[in-house]
Amino acid sequence: MTATHNADPQELQRFEAVASTWWDPNGPLKTLHGMNPLRLQFIKNQTPLVDQRVLDVGCGGGLLSESLAQAGARVTGIDLAHEALLVARLHAAENGLAIDYRETAVEDLAQHQEEPLFDVVTCLEMLEHVPDPVSVVRACASLVKPGGHVFFSTINRTPKAWILAVVGAEYLLNLLPRGTHEYGRFIRPSELASWMRDAHLTTLLTRGVRYLPFIDHYSLSPDIDVNYLVCAQRENA
Repeated sequence: MTATHNADPQELQRFEAVASTWWDPNGPLKTLHGMNPLRLQFIKNQTPLVDQRVLDVGCGGGLLSESLAQAGARVTGIDLAHEALLVARLHAAENGLAIDYRETAVEDLAQHQEEPLFDVVTCLEMLEHVPDPVSVVRACASLVKPGGHVFFSTINRTPKAWILAVVGAEYLLNLLPRGTHEYGRFIRPSELASWMRDAHLTTLLTRGVRYLPFIDHYSLSPDIDVNYLVCAQRENA
């Protein structure tokens, strides 16, 4: 990794440290396991996946990438966390899934990508972990075909999000390792919408994610005060 990459070394180290437990549904990343079916359904409701070229940005150990592949997509997963990618490749091989995992930044892929572009790009739970999220949004937009779909998910910068996503999830309920999130990096929907417009992406749908801890259940919600998902479409050339 070079200094030019849009990545925080401490963030990468944090995810590398839990790489071996990526596929443990009760491990440090159990919230991703809980949210993954909801994320996949949100994507499937907005665009077909069968035989579509899908890029999963910030794929980590491959949780979403495998779900996309099982839904019929031809998946490329990219990340800068080396150990997490090793886990992703091994788990995919064990499950007979042909996923193209690459250790690269999305900006580098965008710079060197040749046609054809991707039909769908996903970038979930990543924007709040990089120094320059605008650069990621721009790169994602450049990698999707005109008329194709881009999906983002992140956390709103609100007092409610700080209480639930940081204090509650990391310190009270121990759903996430402490230090997973930094409040100052949370992103307001209006900010993300502005970045997408500048990158020629049109917002189609925004939905919040609601978590009920006593029954361990995730669902979509009109409330976008904490976690939220966005579906956008690349403008036609």
